[in-house]
Amino acid sequence: MPNVPSPSLPLLAVRALAFSRDEVLVFGPLAFSVEANQALLVQGGNGAGKTTLLRVLAGLLRADAGVIEIEGVVADAASRAQHIAYLGHLPGLKADLSALQNLHYLCGLHGRRRTQTAEAALGIVGLAGFEDAAVRTLSAGQKKRLGLARLWLSPAPLWLLDEPYANLDLDGIHLVNQMVQAHLREGGAALITTHGAYAAPPVRTRLLELGKQLA
Repeated sequence: MPNVPSPSLPLLAVRALAFSRDEVLVFGPLAFSVEANQALLVQGGNGAGKTTLLRVLAGLLRADAGVIEIEGVVADAASRAQHIAYLGHLPGLKADLSALQNLHYLCGLHGRRRTQTAEAALGIVGLAGFEDAAVRTLSAGQKKRLGLARLWLSPAPLWLLDEPYANLDLDGIHLVNQMVQAHLREGGAALITTHGAYAAPPVRTRLLELGKQLA
């Protein structure tokens, strides 16, 4: 079970958030919040700033303006590390380590859900039998599944998922949806970027379309 946030405060709140690159506005100002048991679907075309938004929220990029709060407190590196699990386009895996070694290494850095094991997580994402396979030998889809196993092991309540359906077949898309459903059911929340609603998870979802108002 993820670290469940306080029921009286949104897990994430954003006010007047803006980001520019080379003096060109990428997005903003944005204002939105995400509560426990809720998913926020972030849509927009190429270049709309979806990935940049998630990287700003994760603390990988610095915003030009605005406030990011986690459970009512301005976000810093420590609170992000405790509350946020980020799955980006790049899997963030060590190519020379095996699938299982990668999970053990990442759990050592970021912690692990008390009720989960790395071996069980590999089975959940369809990688049973690949425990000893070097990451460099895995396909793009298998690497994405290994990233999902890392996500599943994280105790962080807020998932930031950047195009999580990329490089996955229909079974993989169904897997992502099941994982998001389970995470929200346990009190977690998720921000999910996608090019369209074709693979949106079947959960309580709000829509943020960059360049438009929150629905």
